Amino acid sequence: MSEDFYDVLGVSSDASEDEIKKAYRKKASEYHPDVSDDPDAEEKFKKVQKAKEVLTDDEKRQMYDQLGHEQFQQAQKQGGVGGGGARGQGQGPFGGMGGAGGMGGFEDIFNQFFGGGGGPRQNGPRQGKNIRTSITLDLEEAYEGPTKQFTIRRPERCPECDGAGHPPDADVQTCPECNGQGQTTTVSQTPFGRVQQTQTCRRCGGEGETYSESCSECGGSGQVRREADLSVDIPAGIQEGQTLRMEGEGAPGENRGPNGDLLIDVEIRDHDDFERDGDDLFYQHPISFPQAVFGTTVEVPTLDGTVEMDVAEGTQSGETFRLKGKGMPKLQQRRRRRGRQRYGDLYVQVQIVTPENLNKDQRKALEKFAEAGGDEVDVEEGFFERIKNSF
Repeated sequence: MSEDFYDVLGVSSDASEDEIKKAYRKKASEYHPDVSDDPDAEEKFKKVQKAKEVLTDDEKRQMYDQLGHEQFQQAQKQGGVGGGGARGQGQGPFGGMGGAGGMGGFEDIFNQFFGGGGGPRQNGPRQGKNIRTSITLDLEEAYEGPTKQFTIRRPERCPECDGAGHPPDADVQTCPECNGQGQTTTVSQTPFGRVQQTQTCRRCGGEGETYSESCSECGGSGQVRREADLSVDIPAGIQEGQTLRMEGEGAPGENRGPNGDLLIDVEIRDHDDFERDGDDLFYQHPISFPQAVFGTTVEVPTLDGTVEMDVAEGTQSGETFRLKGKGMPKLQQRRRRRGRQRYGDLYVQVQIVTPENLNKDQRKALEKFAEAGGDEVDVEEGFFERIKNSF
């Protein structure tokens, strides 16, 4: 059996706490020394217990994922669970107090040696975990703020046992190993003297009760994974990387606790014509040489239809025009009173297109222009600085 705790339980590194507990119950029943014929059952059972202890503790699991198996084990041996790194000033023989774990790492060590964390079993309602997904929008959708339909596969309360993990008629009894406390206490002699150690009960997994049979639908976890069709209101002006929260659409809570939330990370596809910077949009519009010389009015696309834009006489290639209020909607703040929707701006950079194929009349007219002195370039002061800024 691999030493990696995820492999020990047979779960992936992104498994939820409920999936870890379910895997633990399955492995524990398989390798329990009282029922297993495996000659290494006791050792394997200890590994399963250790894996469950670490992966169901948020602080320990975070440090385990950061350090890796070998470094985490070494940190535990040195007394620095969650410590991370060399000892600093003011640290005692356990080390690790100045690292990511902080005082919590020291408390874990103290509890291991002196029996902290004991007392009656906490079995009240607990809120379910948040789950996370993502949704991809077109820029037009981010502009309009539609209601978006999507499907997600998520854990739900088992309909067969209503989340209990066992049939309603299953026989229940107080766990004989922990007497319903969900924890067991052992006393041993160490170099520090006679110490007491408390750990999760290996038989009931901390529940304090055992049942004659498990639910056939969920295998005793109380949850099943199902597809759910949901819809979310997209606020107009939402930006890449922002997160929407749907309350109560996450994983079901334990012991009738409320559901967690669903967190939706927003991604926005690149647009063929527009580039976005916050609430502003940028667009490049081609114009002809005569249009730049004599000035003109052109139609410019926006995300809300086309608008007219005046190009001044003598416009240079690369000049940028600002169309106020033609960008993205500004995301409304909750505290702001409802009022008129505000928008960013649209910046239009004009590019003069040089014709490649001239007909006979066009070529003749251009030759006359050149003969009249049109091939001479009068460069104003600051011209090159404006060209550099346009890039």
